[in-house]
Amino acid sequence: MSVKKGDQVKVDYVGRLKDGTIFDSSIEEKAKESEFYDENRDYEPLPFTVGEGQVIEGFEEGVKGMEVGDKKEVEIPPEKAYGESGDHPLAGETLIFEIEVKDKQ
Repeated sequence: MSVKKGDQVKVDYVGRLKDGTIFDSSIEEKAKESEFYDENRDYEPLPFTVGEGQVIEGFEEGVKGMEVGDKKEVEIPPEKAYGESGDHPLAGETLIFEIEVKDKQ
């Protein structure tokens, strides 16, 4: 069964900017390739409930329709991420996520 609104999922992800710079990941080996690596962080799949606004809109939309084990790349424009402008460091950026659904309930 594919992921739909209300499902609780766990996903691994790698977030990149259009120039290829990694800005976040749930996978420790990928995080180590970037300057944001934090040895005190637990790198594990991200849990969230689809449709509850716990992650950015474009990420949620990207996960819908996927199944456990599916992998895909999603390009998220600023308006479905952190906005065209504002205080968030990623405001105005198009984000590219590699997503893999690890679990669904």
